[in-house]
Amino acid sequence: MACSRFYVSGRVQGVFFRVSTREQAQALGLTGEVSNLPDGRVAVTACGAPAALASLQQWLWQGPPQAVVDHVESEDCSPGPDFSHFEIT
Repeated sequence: MACSRFYVSGRVQGVFFRVSTREQAQALGLTGEVSNLPDGRVAVTACGAPAALASLQQWLWQGPPQAVVDHVESEDCSPGPDFSHFEIT
């Protein structure tokens, strides 16, 4: 299992980005979490098959219809303590 952390910037808070990300991640069979950051970005930590992580990263560049994504940063990471599902934090 691979894990990645993504930081999404742009108009990504208040546009159902976290809910949409959870739905997309669950559809791809990923576990992890998504949260809003104080600086206006959204942080996504996801674990699963490398191909599914690549698909999620590609989707993050678009996000839900109301979002305007300016940038997506990514880095490898370790799985969280309880990544048995995908949750909004």
